[in-house]
Amino acid sequence: MTATTPERLAPPGRILVGGNWTEGHGTEVTTADPADGSVLATFPGAAPEDVDEAVRLGDAARAERSWRDLLPHQRARHLTRTADLIEARAEQLALLQSHDNGKPITETRALVASAAGTFRYTAAVLETQEGAIPPSRGDHLAFSVHEPIGVVGAITPWNSPVASDAQKVAPALAAGNAVVIKPAAWTPLLSLELGALLLEAGFPSGLISVLPGPGATVGQRLVEHPGVGHISFTGGTGTGRRLATTAAGLLKTTSLELGGKSPTIVLPDADLDLAVSGILYGIFSSQGQSCVAGSRLYVHDDVYDEVVGRVAERADRLRVGHPRAEDTQLGPLVTASHRASVEEYIAAGLAEGGTLRAGGTRPDDPELAVGNYLRPTVMEGLAADARVVREEIFGPVLVTLRFRDEGELVTAANDSPYGLACGIWTRDFPRAWSLGRAIQAGTVWINTYKQLSVATPFGGVKDSGSTREKGLGAVRAYQRQKSIYLGPGDPLAWAD
Repeated sequence: MTATTPERLAPPGRILVGGNWTEGHGTEVTTADPADGSVLATFPGAAPEDVDEAVRLGDAARAERSWRDLLPHQRARHLTRTADLIEARAEQLALLQSHDNGKPITETRALVASAAGTFRYTAAVLETQEGAIPPSRGDHLAFSVHEPIGVVGAITPWNSPVASDAQKVAPALAAGNAVVIKPAAWTPLLSLELGALLLEAGFPSGLISVLPGPGATVGQRLVEHPGVGHISFTGGTGTGRRLATTAAGLLKTTSLELGGKSPTIVLPDADLDLAVSGILYGIFSSQGQSCVAGSRLYVHDDVYDEVVGRVAERADRLRVGHPRAEDTQLGPLVTASHRASVEEYIAAGLAEGGTLRAGGTRPDDPELAVGNYLRPTVMEGLAADARVVREEIFGPVLVTLRFRDEGELVTAANDSPYGLACGIWTRDFPRAWSLGRAIQAGTVWINTYKQLSVATPFGGVKDSGSTREKGLGAVRAYQRQKSIYLGPGDPLAWAD
């Protein structure tokens, strides 16, 4: 283990503006290793004028015939080369993300593999995209085709930058657009490295910009810029709602993947060994810093005491440690301020009558004192309207609740502003199917959790978002549909 960051392709202290590595014009960006607080990089971030230049260069590049006229299979080659480059540098990229946001190295390796898979899958999708010839209703032949939007703004989160960037950048480029990536200011390094790999893969330089900086200035200018036709955002619901309001006023399209407070349900006939393991993984992997984290646990009264007891006992045994240690299960939270926010929620839960079954404090290990560590926490005894039951904490905090009647369960599970994911544990498939259809969520897992595939559409309902990423339709989200009519005669003949 070391605090030294791995070798990078992106030049230090520079941002990427239309394929050019340059010093930003904005406020200073500092990123630190959550494991020990050591500073990884400090450099001038982007400013609104950098956004303007990135959009100008991106718009010019996407209109060049050398890119505009590429056939789908030719664009696919660029995507495939990107996947190859990611795989060739997989360990360096995994280390870089672990340093930048504190995730255990075993998780970041999986995320890097997912990013490579996203580029490879999207390349294959390009070979399947078809237009349409609608049935004729007159003396003409009609074609329905899809064209690039132009310049796309991709605003990505700090918890999984390599995977989130890939989910936006790959289909946006595949669709023929230029892309301006605005990574989270806390974790900019992976996005800058991806920008370097995209250039190495042969994408025209003007198509790619990576602009770290504050959302209030850089992100806001990206949303408001008249040259940006589509905004793809992953992040908090409040920010997403404000962004969508601004974009709607400018008649821009958006893709929004927002927050969650996902329920996990254990029925009395469940395989409890499987359920307990899945519950722990669902909430405590990624330190709970996941939009789909199963943070509300509903357990049938018949098995409540056993399930919660086993979950709490195993939560106390999870290995909290340095993120580059191979046996670490929970690393540090992303920043000290974010850990403080999670601790405030734990204190609020106790004040509202909750009791701790596990965790709730920082680790005792003196070697972890310099990092942003927090023990996995299990809390019970809270009412349905408690803050920790209703609000997204984005940390390793699980709240447990009893139920007996399945009708009341569905009402309670759906009594949330969010609707991103749900887990159901039961041996009764018809029962699981019925519950899964009744739960308001974009994804339902039955006897598993957090299994995700680039081939399967992903998104939420209610305050968790309204659009889908991934799947065969991912590229179409970054295109506009056009109808072309071909007629054999003179359409103005009626005037003669």
